[in-house]
Order: sequence, then structure tokens, then C-alpha cells
Amino acid sequence: MKIRAVTPIITESFGPLILEEFARVARPGTEISNVFLDSGPASVESAYDEALATPDVIAQVRRAEREGIDAVIINCMGDPGLEAAREVVSIPVIGPCEASMHVAAMLGHKFSVLAVLDRIIPEFEDKARKYGLQDKLASVRSMDLPVLELEKGREQFVARAVDRAVEAIEEDGAHVIVLGCTGLAGLARRVEDALRQKGYDVPVVDPASTALKMAETLVDLKLAHSKRTYPYPPEKEIVGYMQY
Repeated sequence: MKIRAVTPIITESFGPLILEEFARVARPGTEISNVFLDSGPASVESAYDEALATPDVIAQVRRAEREGIDAVIINCMGDPGLEAAREVVSIPVIGPCEASMHVAAMLGHKFSVLAVLDRIIPEFEDKARKYGLQDKLASVRSMDLPVLELEKGREQFVARAVDRAVEAIEEDGAHVIVLGCTGLAGLARRVEDALRQKGYDVPVVDPASTALKMAETLVDLKLAHSKRTYPYPPEKEIVGYMQY
């Protein structure tokens, strides 16, 4: 089985971290590759960033299908270009936000998302509504730490995530926590262990790992998105975008 992660940024220094976490959770026999964008933003922290990332996300997903990839993960909690990418291919395309929210909804009564910045809170609230999970969303809490700060160290993210998670549990009624950035891959267990030491026995969902396991499952089941929901787009002249 071949799974391709399309990480929708140009900051390639995240590459080793991404592949390390995927390799940790992938089962034997799953071949994982990761690509970054040829053109797009350094990080995705706004609707503007998502719009900039989307054209090359679509191009990379098309390329993946032609290269014989079995499923693609758009490796970002913004799920940029998810619906458009599903239209142009027949293989499964997974968005970590959609996947992790649905898994979180199965694990407890309500879940909270830990966003990296305040400005992203409305986006996650809108995503929960779009994915039919608004009644399962307890809250979105901000860690107030930009994604690119991850390059300087991850300890501050763990500490801030634990603090915000405790607030979500005590004040918002969260029974499950979702990390709100795939750049936090590998930190879920550390946050979960720290919460358990404080007396909170709640699961913490890693969106990147969840998306990978969802991709493996869909390939195993020979399932992909419905072409009645995501039909191929009509053929027409397109100028100025990479088609691959």
C-alpha cells in the first residue's frame, strides 16, 4: 500500500518530523511518501494561506494518482483544497481535520480542539459545522503559538497544550482533546500522559496519525469518496495553474 502525504506548505524542514511520526504508526507494508508544495505559503494559519496552498495541493494530488499512490493525506488541519482534490481523482483523499473530528466524536460526548492561534478559532468552529459535528464540539482553545515556532522547539507546545486542555475539560466540558495542527505530530501521547498525571483520563487525538490510519483503512476496504458527491470537474480551458 502506498500513501502520499501532501504537506501544503513550502517549509521543508518539517519533513523528517512528519515521516518519523507516520513511520511510527503505519503498519508493516505501508509505504509512505511526503511532498511539499512547489508554490504556496510557509505555513497555513488563515483562509488566505489555504487559498494560496490549494492550487498546488490539487496538482500534487493529481500527480500522486498518476504515480500509483493508493490514498492521499492533505497534511494540514485546515484541510485546504480537500473537496477540489476529491473531485479530480478517484483515490481516497483524507483531511486530518475531518478525520480527527469524526474520530473524536466517537471517543467521547464532546471534544475540544487546541488551535495554534486565536485567529483560527472561527475556522475550526466552521469546520465542525460543515462536517456535521457542531453539537459534539465543546470548544476551540488557542495555544497562541505560531506553527513556525515549532522549528525552535516543541516543549513549549506540550506545556501550552496541557494548560489549554485542562481549561477545555474543566470549563467547557470536553471529554476528548484534538490537537489542532499536524505539525504537532508525535505530541499527543505526551499531552495525554500529562493530563492523566493531573487526574484527567481523556484521549488526545493526533490528526496526522489519525488521517494515516483512516487512509490505510479505506484502501483496505476498497472504499473512496462518492463521485455523486465529488464528480469530476467539467473540461475547460484553464490558464495560469499547474496541471501536472
